[in-house]
Amino acid sequence: MLKDRLRNLALASGFDAVGFARAEPVDQETAQHFREWIATDHQASMAYMKENIEKRLDPSLLLSEAKTVIVLLSNYHRPNPTETLEAGKIARYAGGRDYHKIIRKGLKDLRRKIEDDFPDSKNWFAVDTSPILERYWAERAGVGWVGKNTMLINRGLGTWTFIGILLTSLDILPDQPHADHCGSCTKCLEACPTQAFPGPGVLDSNRCVSYWTIEHRGDFPENVDLHGWFFGCDDCQTACPWNRFAKPTGEPDYDLRKPFGSSDLVRWAEITRGEWDEITRGTAIRRAGYEGFRRNARVL
Repeated sequence: MLKDRLRNLALASGFDAVGFARAEPVDQETAQHFREWIATDHQASMAYMKENIEKRLDPSLLLSEAKTVIVLLSNYHRPNPTETLEAGKIARYAGGRDYHKIIRKGLKDLRRKIEDDFPDSKNWFAVDTSPILERYWAERAGVGWVGKNTMLINRGLGTWTFIGILLTSLDILPDQPHADHCGSCTKCLEACPTQAFPGPGVLDSNRCVSYWTIEHRGDFPENVDLHGWFFGCDDCQTACPWNRFAKPTGEPDYDLRKPFGSSDLVRWAEITRGEWDEITRGTAIRRAGYEGFRRNARVL
């Protein structure tokens, strides 16, 4: 069966879960929600979110031959020794090898396997730097549901997953979309230290610690409080009850690198560009940039 064959190929490429959805424009409610999110400037200074909106809403504009969206999950759950620090906390996904590199490697391997078996197929893949709504498609493909904090939740892995997307011209029987299992729980919303969620399923990046420590360029306004986070923020995730089912990752490249096991903020505030380049090379922490790295260390 084609679907079983593709699922086995995906797992053999290192992914922990796989699902399939019909490649078609996103539903009207999702499209409206995204347009309203942009219209209210909840993307803050991330101007790239306002680009290619139509492509985000219709996968056929990314691959005209697309019939199926294959959604792949990669589990990155591991201990985070920085979570107990008063200052210098680093989000669990960072501090190891940059997940973009790991996921792209798996996606390239999967595409190669598909094209070896189906040489006439057309395929396109992305991590999270391309204009596609990964979490929407993950829900449609049945590998999880989008929680009130906008994070994907998988029943067996919790929220600690990265999402890879592969569009293919192969016509694969879709999986059933995943039902929501958050119920009345609002622990994630209550845990946010800056009240960055105006409502369930709506993130205002202007209030988000992850945005300020990673995406923002330049100095911080006086009213910004990072609540001890040096890079990113996991508070809404660690509060999620579904994470009690999380399993340790089997991917050693996600392991925390030694320099980030405990934050040396005094040194990092004055780190030279050469030192910064050495300790951040190949990690997602480089996203903050050299000046952002030092700025974050200075304000904590």
